[in-house]
Amino acid sequence: MRAGSAAAAAAAAVSAAASLATGLCMKTAGGDRSACAQRAAAQRPAPSSPVRRSARPPASAPIRSRLANNSRIVGLLAQLEKINTESAESDTARYVTSKILHLAQSQEKTRREMTAKGSTGMEVLLTTLENTKDLQTTLNILNILVELVSAGGGRRASFLVGKGGSQILLQLLVNASKESPPHEELMVQIHSILAKIGPKDKKFGVKARINGALNITLNLVKQNLQNHRLVLPCLQLLRVYSANSVNSVSLGKNGVVELMFKIIGPFSKKNSSLMKVALDTLAALLKSKTNARRAVDRGYVQVLLTIYIDWHRHDNRHRNMLIRKGILQSLKSVTNIKLGRKAFIDANGMKVLYNTSQECLAVRTLDPLVNTSSLIMRKCFPKNRLPLPTIKSSFHFQLPVVPVTGPVAQLYNLPPEVDDVVDESDDNDDIDLEAETENENEDDPDENFKNDDIETDINKLKPQQEPGRTIEELKMYEHLFPELVDDFQGYDLISREPKPFVFEGKVRGPIVVPTAGEEASGSSGSSRRGAAVQENVSPRGEEGDRKPASMDVAKEDTKDSGRTLQPPLGDESRTVSSTHGLNNDIVKALDRITLQNMPSPAAPGVKKDYNLPLTVLTCTKVCPHVATCGNVLFEGRTVQFGKLCCAGVETEDDEDTESNSSVEQASVELPDGPTLHDSDLYIEIVKNTKSVPEYSEVAYPDYFGHIPPPFKEPILERPYGVQRTKIAQDIERLIHQSDIIDRVVYDLDNPNYTVPEEGDILKFNSKFESGNLRKVIQIRKNEYDLILNSDINSNHYHQWFYFEVSGMRPGVAYRFNIINCEKSNSQFNYGMQPLMYSVQEALNARPWWIRMGTDICYYKNHFSRSSVAAGGQKGKSYYTITFTVNFPHKDDVCYFAYHYPYTYSTLQMHLQKLEAAHNPQQIYFRKDVLCETLSGNSCPLVTITAMPESNYYEHICQFRNRPYIFLSARVHPGETNASWVMKGTLEYLMSNNPTAQSLRESYIFKIVPMLNPDGVINGNHRCSLSGEDLNRQWQSPNPDLHPTIYHAKGLLQYLAAVKRLPLVYCDYHGHSRKKNVFMYGCSIKETVWHTNENASSCDVVEDMGYRTLPKILSHIAPAFCMSSCSFVVEKSKESTARVVVWREIGVQRSYTMESTLCGCDQGKYKGLQIGTRELEEMGAKFCVGLLRLKRLTSPLEYNLPSSLLDFENDLIESSCKVTSPTTYVLDEDEPRFLEEVDYSAESNDELDIELTENVGDYEPSAHEEALSDSELSRTHLP
Repeated sequence: MRAGSAAAAAAAAVSAAASLATGLCMKTAGGDRSACAQRAAAQRPAPSSPVRRSARPPASAPIRSRLANNSRIVGLLAQLEKINTESAESDTARYVTSKILHLAQSQEKTRREMTAKGSTGMEVLLTTLENTKDLQTTLNILNILVELVSAGGGRRASFLVGKGGSQILLQLLVNASKESPPHEELMVQIHSILAKIGPKDKKFGVKARINGALNITLNLVKQNLQNHRLVLPCLQLLRVYSANSVNSVSLGKNGVVELMFKIIGPFSKKNSSLMKVALDTLAALLKSKTNARRAVDRGYVQVLLTIYIDWHRHDNRHRNMLIRKGILQSLKSVTNIKLGRKAFIDANGMKVLYNTSQECLAVRTLDPLVNTSSLIMRKCFPKNRLPLPTIKSSFHFQLPVVPVTGPVAQLYNLPPEVDDVVDESDDNDDIDLEAETENENEDDPDENFKNDDIETDINKLKPQQEPGRTIEELKMYEHLFPELVDDFQGYDLISREPKPFVFEGKVRGPIVVPTAGEEASGSSGSSRRGAAVQENVSPRGEEGDRKPASMDVAKEDTKDSGRTLQPPLGDESRTVSSTHGLNNDIVKALDRITLQNMPSPAAPGVKKDYNLPLTVLTCTKVCPHVATCGNVLFEGRTVQFGKLCCAGVETEDDEDTESNSSVEQASVELPDGPTLHDSDLYIEIVKNTKSVPEYSEVAYPDYFGHIPPPFKEPILERPYGVQRTKIAQDIERLIHQSDIIDRVVYDLDNPNYTVPEEGDILKFNSKFESGNLRKVIQIRKNEYDLILNSDINSNHYHQWFYFEVSGMRPGVAYRFNIINCEKSNSQFNYGMQPLMYSVQEALNARPWWIRMGTDICYYKNHFSRSSVAAGGQKGKSYYTITFTVNFPHKDDVCYFAYHYPYTYSTLQMHLQKLEAAHNPQQIYFRKDVLCETLSGNSCPLVTITAMPESNYYEHICQFRNRPYIFLSARVHPGETNASWVMKGTLEYLMSNNPTAQSLRESYIFKIVPMLNPDGVINGNHRCSLSGEDLNRQWQSPNPDLHPTIYHAKGLLQYLAAVKRLPLVYCDYHGHSRKKNVFMYGCSIKETVWHTNENASSCDVVEDMGYRTLPKILSHIAPAFCMSSCSFVVEKSKESTARVVVWREIGVQRSYTMESTLCGCDQGKYKGLQIGTRELEEMGAKFCVGLLRLKRLTSPLEYNLPSSLLDFENDLIESSCKVTSPTTYVLDEDEPRFLEEVDYSAESNDELDIELTENVGDYEPSAHEEALSDSELSRTHLP
C-alpha cells in the first residue's frame, strides 16, 4: 500500500499524544512506547479504537508533516490505513469513515488538516475508495470529498486532482454504472464531486472520454428525466465534459442537444435550479460548430427566443435573472456561426432582444442581460461593406519605383476588377471575437508568459557599427556640416579679443578639430554661415500693426474663392470680387486680430466659457454670403477661405447694438516675446507647398493660429451606459430602416456630387492641408456617418481626421460617427475628447483648439474589411469613434481634429520666424534642405548652437568639439503632438534664456523636425506617399522611395565616419493608447532579462548611461513618467530609428520619446487632458534635461567608483518586473468601468498599427531611486 508507512507514523504520533495527555509515558531514548500507548488507550471508554492494536512503526519510517498532536482525525486516518493494509472487516471501515465524515462536516479545522500541504489524509481516503467493496464506506468517503472541496474553493479541488482523484472517481463511475439499476445515491455523489473537480483538471475531458464516462452520464439523464435530484449533478458534469470540443461533438451525436431542449422550457416557478444548469450546459455544448448547426437545423433558435420572451414577461421581480442570462448565453453560442446568425435574424431576434433590453434598462441589476443582448445583436448585425467604390485612398500618387514585395506591391498588382471593399465570405465562423469585459486582453500579472517578439540573439543585440556606405559616398553630406570647418573670419562675433580659454571639461584629451574633407568650404553656396536673413522682421517682431495679407483686399487686387462646398469650382457664385465681397466690419475685425491680442492665461481652474469678458469686436451687419479673403497664389489656383458666417459675426454682448459698424477692441496683454505665428507668412508659404490633390484652400485654424486656452481641460468622465446606448441607436438602423435618411452630403470620390440646399443640413469640407475626410452620410436629422481617407498608396491606416463643419444651429445635439477606424482600442474610451476650433471664437479673440464632445466612445461596428485590406484575414471589423457636439454659435465654421493640427506650412512658418528673430551674434542657426520628398517638398534640416566667442583658434576649437545632439520628429503624420513637442524644443533652443545659452554652448543640435512632410501635407495617418511606414525603413531605406530616412540616416552615418557620434539621438512620437510622456531606449541586459533568461549569466558588460536622461526627465518634467519607459529591443522594432541608430550607428542613448494624445494620470497634470502648452513645455524640459546630462557626463563624473557602476548594473537583476507584452496586448492598464466595455480587442492586430514600442516596464527599486536622487544632488542639478 502506498500510504502504509505514513499511516503507521501517524498512529505512532497519536499514541505519543495520548501518553503525553495522561502523563504515563516518559521520554526515553529508543524506549518501547507501545505499552505507554496501551495504557493511555485503556483509559478511554469502550469500544476501544483499533489504534491501540497498532504495531510500533519502523524506526526508518518517514515522519510526514505532523498535524496537531491531539487531533482525532490523525488517529482515524491511521485506523483507516491499517484497515487497508490488513483487509479488515468492512463494518470497521464503515464506522471509521462515518466518524471522519462527521468531523469533516462539523469542523473546518478537520477539513483544513486533511488538505494541508504534506498531509496524507487525501491519499488514504482515495486508496480506501479504490479498494473497498462496501457501498456505505464508498458513500461515506464520497461525502467526505464533497465536504472537503465544497468549502475550500479551487485550491482544495486542485489538491484532490493532484492526488489522482479524477482518475479514481471516473473509474468508480464506470464500475458503479455496471450495476443494474445503478445506485442512485452513489451516482449523485460521484457526479457531484466530479463536477466540482473537473474544471481544475486540464486533462479531465480526455480522461472522461477514454474511460467511457460520457455516455454513462448522458444515459443517466435520458433514463431519469423526472428524477431531478439525479439529473442535476449529471447536467453539471455534462457541462464540464463539454468544455472539451471533442467531447462536445461526441455528446451532440448522441442527442444531447435534443435532450437539453426537453429539460428547458417556458416560465415555471418549479425546478429553476435544474433549468439554470441545463441552460449553462446547453450554452457550453453550442460552442461547438457541429452542435450549433444541429440546433439551427431543428429550429431551436426560434425556441430559445420564445422561451426568453416568456421568462422576460413573467419574471416580474427579476428573481430568475440567471436563467434569463442562461438563455442569452445559449443564443450567444449558437450565433457564433453564420447559419445561427441568419436564423436569429429570420426569427426576428434583433427586434426581440432590442425591445427586451430597452425594457431592462430601468433596472440596474439587469445590466448583464442588457450587455449580453447587445453583444448578440452586434454580432448578428449583418456585416456591411463600407459605402465606398474602393478602400484605397481617393488620391493616387504614381511612385517612381514600385516595391517588389509588401503591401504596396500587392496594391499595385491587384486586377482592376477586384472588389477590395468586402468579401463574399465575411465570416470567422467558429471564432467569437466579442469580448465580454473591457480587460479581455489583460494578462494575469502572476502568469508566466513568453513574448516571442523580444530579441534573444545576443549577437544581434550587441551594437555593431556598420558604416553601410563608403566614406566617399558619405561626403555628399559635408555641406550640411559647415560648423566643422568654418573659421568665422567674416562674422561679427561678440568678442574680438581672445579670452583665457578653459575647456570646462567639455573635451577630454588633446584638442581635435575634425574636418569632413579638404574640399569642404565654409562659404559654400548652401551655407548661411550662421547669420540669418532678417526679412524685415525685427527680433521682437513688431507685429501689432501688421495686417494679414490675405485679408487686406486693398493691398492686393486679387480675388478669392469662399469655401462654401458648392461645385463646380469655377461657379461664379463661389467667387466674389474683392472690391465688394467682404464686409468692411469683418475686414477691420480681422485686421485687428493677431495672436498678440489674446487674453493672458487665466488662473488655474477657470472653466470653459464662451462668454469670457473679452469684447474684441461688435458687428451687427450681415456678412455677405461668401467672405473673400485670399489672393491668387498659384498658376490658375487660389487660396480660399470658407465662409465666416451667413448671419454675421456674433457679438460678445447681444444687447450692445448702439453702433452698427463699430469695432471695439478690448485691452489685452501682449504675450511676452515674439509670436511664431504670422498669417501673412503662412499664406506665402502655402503657395509653395505641393500636395497630391493640389489643395487651394486654407483652413482657418491654420491661418489664425492657435494659442493654449486659459483654462484646464480635465479628462472626461465616461457616463455610465454610454456605449450600449450608442450601439442600441446603431441597431435601430436595422430595426427601423424607414427612419434612416441615408443621404450623401460630402464625397471626395464623386467630384460632381451636389450639396443639398436645405438649411438644416451640415456642410463638410476637408480640402486643405492635412485635412482628412472622405465621405459623409446623413443618417438621421442630426446624425452623420463620417468615413476617413486611407493613407495614399495604401488601403488602411484610418485614424487621423481634420475637417470643417458649417451650417449648424446652436442648442442642437449633433452626433458624429467616424466609422472606419482600425485600431482595436483608443484613449477615446478613457476620457480623451476630439478637438474643435470655432471661427466665431477666434474672431472673438479666442483662437484656440478646445477639447469638445460628450457621449464619446470607441467600439467595433458592423462594417467589415476585405481580406485584401486585412492581410488575408476575413471578417475583420472596423471601429467607430462616436461623439456628440452642441455648437455654441449659429452658422459658425468649426473644425474638428484627432489632435492639435500642425501642418508642414506651419513648420516652415515657425522656422522662418525663428530664423528672422534670432540674434546672429549669439546664436548659430542654419536652415538647410536635407532632401526633397517624393512630391517635391523640401525636408528642412536645422542646426543650432552658440556662436564662438571669437574667431581665435581656441574658441573655434571649442566650437567644433561640442558633442552633437540629433533630434527628429513627425515620421508618423497623425502624431501631431510630436511637432508641438519639437516646437517647444526649437523655441527653447532659440530663446534668450541663460540656460538655453549654456545649452547651446554645450552642444551642436542637428534637427530634422518633420521626417514625413508629404504624409503631413496630404492628411495621412502613418505612411508617406510610398504607402509605407517610414519608421520601419531605417534598416534599408530606399533613396527613391524613402528619401528623408535615407538621408537622415546618411547624416548619422557621416557623423560616425568622422568620429563625431551624437551623444543623444531622440525621435519624437505620439502615443494613442497610453497616458503621460515616456521614452523607449535600448538595453541588452534588460532585453535578455525579459526573455526569462538569467541576465547575469550573459557576459555582457553594459553602461547604464542610457537610463540617465529618462531619469532626469522624470524629475524635472511633470508630464514625464519613468515607470512607463522601457529599454527592451523587440524584433518587430528592429527597423525603427531608435534600434537602428543604437545598433548600426552606435549611439548608446538612442530613444523614442512618446507623448500621449490623451492626458496624464500622474504628477502635476494628473487627470488633465494634454494641451499644446504642456507639449511645448515637454520639449523645453527635454532641453533642460540635456544640460543636466552634460553635467553628469562631464570628465569629473567619469571617475565614479567601479563599485557604484556595478551596483547600477545589478539593479536590472533585482528590480525588473515584467508586465503584459504590448506586442500582443494592445490595451494599457486602465481602471475598470462599471459597465461592460466591449473593445473586442483582437490580439496581433496589425503589428505596426500603433503598437506600443515596449514589451515590459522596468520599475526602479527604492535603492535606484535613492541613488538617482543622490547623483542629482551630488552634481548640483538646477
